[in-house]
Amino acid sequence: MTDEEHLMTMNRTGGRFDLNRIAAAFPETADTMLLDTYLTDRPEASIRVFRIYRNVPPHYHTQCDEVLHVLSGEGTFWIDDPAEEAPFVPGHLLVFPRRAVHAVPRILRDPVTFLAIDTPRRAPDDVVFVDPAEGTPSGFIKSI
Repeated sequence: MTDEEHLMTMNRTGGRFDLNRIAAAFPETADTMLLDTYLTDRPEASIRVFRIYRNVPPHYHTQCDEVLHVLSGEGTFWIDDPAEEAPFVPGHLLVFPRRAVHAVPRILRDPVTFLAIDTPRRAPDDVVFVDPAEGTPSGFIKSI
């Protein structure tokens, strides 16, 4: 069984994931703001690794809470109030409750990668931009 086939099997049943290896597999550039890969994808929760390729404008999710563990990179984020912009670095945990407007206005050191735990599952199209001119679900994220 190849590494990729083994990872696909673990997606269905749970298991051990090498987050550093997964994060290192993301390409250097992307057409979307983010690229992600699902590690688990069940109705009650999804677990993903994703990389941010450009600043992320204010948005929210209608179906889930989003918990992000910073794996690499540095930047700033805010929740509900842009005046509360704060830095994040590897090891930080960011918690975005369902419907809380949040943004990543500055990427300070690439690559910015996160481990995301979404409860319940976050559907790929569950993103609402505060200003619809700043993004669409199809331009927001794509799976690799």
